[in-house]
Amino acid sequence: MLLRLIGITLLLAGLLSGCRSRQDDSTEILRPVRFQRVEAAGEWMERTFAGTAQAGLESRLSFRVPGAILELPVKVGDRVAAGQLIARLDPTDYQLQVQEAAAALARTQAQARNADAAYERVRALYENRNASRSDLDAARAASESAAAAVRAGATGLALSRSQLGYTRLTAPTDGAIASVTVEVNENVAAGQVVVILTSGELPEVTVAIPETQIHQIRRGDTVQVRFDAIDRQLFPATVTEVGVATLGQATTFPVRVRLKEANPRIHPGMAGEVRFRFPRNGESSARFLVPPEAVGEDREGRFVFLLSPAETETGVIHRQTVTVGELTPAGLEIMSGLKDGNLVVTAGVSLLGDGQKVKLLGSEGKAP
Repeated sequence: MLLRLIGITLLLAGLLSGCRSRQDDSTEILRPVRFQRVEAAGEWMERTFAGTAQAGLESRLSFRVPGAILELPVKVGDRVAAGQLIARLDPTDYQLQVQEAAAALARTQAQARNADAAYERVRALYENRNASRSDLDAARAASESAAAAVRAGATGLALSRSQLGYTRLTAPTDGAIASVTVEVNENVAAGQVVVILTSGELPEVTVAIPETQIHQIRRGDTVQVRFDAIDRQLFPATVTEVGVATLGQATTFPVRVRLKEANPRIHPGMAGEVRFRFPRNGESSARFLVPPEAVGEDREGRFVFLLSPAETETGVIHRQTVTVGELTPAGLEIMSGLKDGNLVVTAGVSLLGDGQKVKLLGSEGKAP
């Protein structure tokens, strides 16, 4: 009898446990989500590219002859005027070359005078039939050769004097010394950079533009430039150069822009950003901007979840395949798959499923 009562008790407990399990299974757990309403982007899209400020004209000054630095009167940051001395080489060797060339010229001039006098004597003898034709030709050739030697000597002297003048390095224009790469008493080669001179009142910024946008940029386009060191201020600029070849192994093209106004707060080397506006003319479909986390990806491709509100606090989501564009500061571009007014789930996409009922936490507003 006792065993029978125990069995009945266990049976009742099992039945009660099964009922509770079915009740728990029937209780639906709704995952909370946030969403936003999307609208098609406007007729223009903005792109920002990083660059570095530089002077409108940057000259790498060097000597045309080798030698030892004798004088270096400038330092970084100095303002210089056109014609001002930048550096000077030891001129001793070049002065000796000038003296040697001058002596050689004097020697050839003396030889030329002697040859001319000899030619005149032979010609007088030839006219009196006291010299042969060959003697006259030889004397004339000697005179002409001596004259050529004089011209060559004069050229050599001029070259030596030019090389002596090249021992002085002067500023080709007004500007500022951006860099000094040598020291006094240092031997430098011809063409070795001594100083970098920056000039030009309007600073410039060079950026690298990807191949997908380079065809939309034209010389003369107006852009805006912002510098990290000068917050919340945009400077208007104009595109002055558009590259036609890529930079090295990269697939980007150089583009240079020039600010329309000078500003004493902008210095060469400052990091900045150039903002371009590209038209959407000719695009067959509208584009939308959504947060990057709103887009999921699996073996079937990229997708978003569209929300269909069922009640005040709940809704049903449906998977929608989309084609994405570029990631912009305003969000990720959606090229196809969305329409104006769609409600897109913006968080927890990886934990959701097609046709799932969800709890609404509120809208995040429309897309930027």
